[in-house]
Amino acid sequence: MQQKSRLLRPIWRFLSYNWIFGVFLILLFGIPRFILVLQANSSGGGYGMVSLVFVAMWFTPFILLSKTGRQYIGIRKPTNYKWLLYSFIAGALFCTITFALTWLIYGDTIDNSFVYIAKSYTVPHEELEANRFAFFLTFAISGMIFSPIGEELFFRGIVHGCFAEKLGERKASVVDSLAFALTHLAHFGIVFYAGKWELLILPATLWVVSMFVLSQIFFYCKQKSGSVLGAITSHAGYNFAMIYLIFYYIF
Repeated sequence: MQQKSRLLRPIWRFLSYNWIFGVFLILLFGIPRFILVLQANSSGGGYGMVSLVFVAMWFTPFILLSKTGRQYIGIRKPTNYKWLLYSFIAGALFCTITFALTWLIYGDTIDNSFVYIAKSYTVPHEELEANRFAFFLTFAISGMIFSPIGEELFFRGIVHGCFAEKLGERKASVVDSLAFALTHLAHFGIVFYAGKWELLILPATLWVVSMFVLSQIFFYCKQKSGSVLGAITSHAGYNFAMIYLIFYYIF
């Protein structure tokens, strides 16, 4: 473990890079993001404001951490480049399997997490029929940039590092995975449907469990590639597959 005083930039020397700081960061970003996602789902206005949270997550390690700190959390060149490809495939494959199982259980209903999330893609039906690939490509590019980079630098990066010294790498990954999974309850589980809010207990549980397992895949890809870039590419693979399935199997 690097000396804590070397992980943060000198300007932040009054802060301690530890698990307390990790909890603070989770709440600082998690609460506004949770509220913004719920608002977007109820208004149908899209995730524009949520993207700003992802951008803020993206820059947080560069604002708070020194070069040593950034390397410590995995912002470095991969040691195994082939795992970037494997990571992308792993993310896409997990998404496809989850989609198939969810569709088998819930079909084309609001209890299906993919169907509910598809509601956030505000695309006019007439335009979609004429320009499906263009819409897919636009959403796919955005989906493979904002949340994968922002969330992985945040959860598998700076937040994970806050817990790693006290808990070790494996247990720290459980903490950041739990934070990631519970944050995604705003995307599905707590749903706005037919003019009212509802908690879908069993579908929400399955969704949170899938997000936890997915986070563990991201962590594994980070470890195997030797860089947080492994987690980012795996996350990008998941989002790519999700958007493809939404545009070609749900819409």
